[in-house]
Amino acid sequence: MSKEIKVMKKVVVAMSGGVDSSLAAALLKEEGYEVIGVSMRLFCYHNSKLHEKSCCSFEAIEGARAVCDKLKIPHYVIDLSFEFERVVIENFCQEYLKGKTPNPCIVCNTVIKFSKVLEKAKSWGADFLATGHYARIVHPVRDLLLRNEAFSNGVKNGEQYRLFKGVDRSKDQSYALWGLTQKTMSNILFPLGNLTKEEVRNKARKLGLKTANKAESQEICFIPDNNYGEFLRSRGGKFNAPTHPVSPGQIVDKSGKILGEHKGIAFYTIGQRSGLGIAIGKPLYVIRIDGEKNQIYVGEDKDLYQNKLIASQLNWLRGVGPRNSFQAEVKIRYLHPATLATITPLAKDKVSVVFAEPQRAITPGQSVVFYRGEEVIGGGIIESKK
Repeated sequence: MSKEIKVMKKVVVAMSGGVDSSLAAALLKEEGYEVIGVSMRLFCYHNSKLHEKSCCSFEAIEGARAVCDKLKIPHYVIDLSFEFERVVIENFCQEYLKGKTPNPCIVCNTVIKFSKVLEKAKSWGADFLATGHYARIVHPVRDLLLRNEAFSNGVKNGEQYRLFKGVDRSKDQSYALWGLTQKTMSNILFPLGNLTKEEVRNKARKLGLKTANKAESQEICFIPDNNYGEFLRSRGGKFNAPTHPVSPGQIVDKSGKILGEHKGIAFYTIGQRSGLGIAIGKPLYVIRIDGEKNQIYVGEDKDLYQNKLIASQLNWLRGVGPRNSFQAEVKIRYLHPATLATITPLAKDKVSVVFAEPQRAITPGQSVVFYRGEEVIGGGIIESKK
């Protein structure tokens, strides 16, 4: 005999001042949740030049506050500037020093938003933390309970939480969420996972939300004008090394022959063609960055293709990693199409990933994410290309 079960529905919504998190809050209130809006203060503003359009600027926080006023829900700002500096910014700087290209938004999601903000939400007695991400968390029992529906004994309470792509493939953000765990997913809601961006904007307009037509920023929040080099130059005191990501060095070919001088490894990434300042009669691309030697290696487009990488710092969303080799679809960048590969466990929390077809511009420091169909099964950081 089925039984209807009621659950508590108090949720904190992480609000960036954009349309996505604004509508997430509005939808949850419509569904009957007790909603609290929260924005993160991630910088010591008197010391940091912050891009005025970023997700953590004064303008963004005021936008979130205006939406909360419209929805008649409380809004708070929590100061996470110390944690953000220590975990996100310092990691960003040190990875560039090693010649890698990190993704700070993924670190922020994992360590700040779905850890520190979730902790704060739970301390306020909230059942969930919600965000405006375009992704879906699925758990049969929880899904039924949140809809206050009856369920049969045929659904096992031991079912695991599973992360899936958002239905809007052009906005899917599951790639940036591979660091989630079973524990964190049990307390997270993604109200926009089944919506398209167009639907989100239309709903926000109908509700009269101030953020409905706000443009999206494509920049990293703590780097004004997307100028990585200038940011890293300003952080010079953070580097404990004889070289610096913006120290000039040699540009060499695959054999080690010096072809020119670069202005600092922070200004280059794998696959880059422009800005090399070298003319040898054929196009050249950055094919490797050696942070220890402060050298940029260049070659032809064909030299950018590799069929293997090594990944570390792994997380498996089901909680247990594989013991044997298996096949999955793999993404090596946010906008990269998923490609079939064989993943083989190695010692010391590493895997090798061998692609069925060579991939262009595999970049150490970026995330590699493993999918089975629409489901994210794990991910890690690209350590090397072979």
